[in-house]
Amino acid sequence: MDFSRFFLIILARHRLILLTLIVTVSTTLIVSLLLPKNYKSSATLLVTHKGADPVTGMIMPAQLSASYMATQLDVIKSTRTALMVIDQLRLDQSEAVKGQFENSNSNLGLRDWLAALLLKNLDIDTSRDSSVIGISFKGTDPIFTSIIANAFANAYQEMSIRLTVEPSQKAAAYFTEQLNVLRDKLEIAQKKLSDYQHEKGIVDVDYRLDIETKRLNDLSSQLIVAQAEVMGAVSGASDNNSNGEKNSIGRNPMISNLKLSLTQAESNFSEISQKLGRNHPSYAGAKAEVEKLRAELNRYIRVATNTAINQESGIRAALEEQKTRVLTLNRARDELLPLVKDVEGAQQAYNTAMQRLNQTSLEGQSNLSSVSILDTAKIPDTPDSPKILLNMVLSVILGTLLGLGFGLLAEMVDRRVRSAEDLVDVLQVPVLGIIKRGEPKQKRMMLLAWPRLIR
Repeated sequence: MDFSRFFLIILARHRLILLTLIVTVSTTLIVSLLLPKNYKSSATLLVTHKGADPVTGMIMPAQLSASYMATQLDVIKSTRTALMVIDQLRLDQSEAVKGQFENSNSNLGLRDWLAALLLKNLDIDTSRDSSVIGISFKGTDPIFTSIIANAFANAYQEMSIRLTVEPSQKAAAYFTEQLNVLRDKLEIAQKKLSDYQHEKGIVDVDYRLDIETKRLNDLSSQLIVAQAEVMGAVSGASDNNSNGEKNSIGRNPMISNLKLSLTQAESNFSEISQKLGRNHPSYAGAKAEVEKLRAELNRYIRVATNTAINQESGIRAALEEQKTRVLTLNRARDELLPLVKDVEGAQQAYNTAMQRLNQTSLEGQSNLSSVSILDTAKIPDTPDSPKILLNMVLSVILGTLLGLGFGLLAEMVDRRVRSAEDLVDVLQVPVLGIIKRGEPKQKRMMLLAWPRLIR
């Protein structure tokens, strides 16, 4: 079928097409006028990205991704948000709402039924590259729609705070419980360490601060000095030194005085021996004085030497005893190290838990929200639906299509010859001529106005 035949069919069935169009438009107009007027009120929210968290100082991830915005839309449409709206407005306490709930015969509870009803009329709008969210609510009462839209905006803002705060509060409660356990472990470890130190007499674990180690070092120094006094090199400067006098002994005041007196007596004896004979009383007295001083000097030297030897032996014994004590303390320290590490580990775990508790406590007390209300919902002046003009335009388009469809269907049911080409197609014979009947003047003028192809 070419376009000319199609147009001829439309001309032939124009009454049916017009009737269908008129019926469709009339029905749409009547239905639009009879439908109740619905109003729509919208509130606008902004989801902001603040960068660093003001409580913890941590850098927050970008919140403007598509998945994040989709999550926020799901939060707004959640039943929990709707229940918050119900609690804010106390809708479940209204007698009218209770009456509607009883008439609905729903299996749900009053609050759940009311939440589902609110979410059914809720509409969320957002764009792909924007962080602005529009919350709209439809209803027959314009004042009620604005109230519900603003309530959902406030509930979502409160919900964003709760979703951030509640995990921190639960974490704070968990850390509080763990902190008590860690405190008990730390006290037990410290008590074990204190008891062990008290039992073993260990003042400090550090070797540098240990008194016993210092005393061992002092005894070692004293032993070296005593050994030097006993084993010192023999001075060969005088005859008395050949009797075993040590360098340290020569520094003894008594021995020094005796040596000086002996030197003077020997000098005096030398002078007398040159002037007088051996039988002279002065010679015998000087010789006796020299021998007396020498004997006394030798006696003091032996006493000092024995004293140094005895002192060296005592220091050596004290050193061995102190060394044994230090070794015992070192073994005790080795056994003490695990206790010290237990205390340090318990202290570190306690400090870490305390730090996390302080941080989560601050986060749990925060009332900062990343959602800001840009525009509150206003009471609408005009109804949002039904849109009569739009419905009429759509009804014209739909009525035209239906009319064309009905016209083609009627033509298929009752086939007519509309042109000479139809005779050729049906009878398969050439057309010799066309006899036209008289037509009204208006119809002839209308046909002359169409293109030759259509005629």
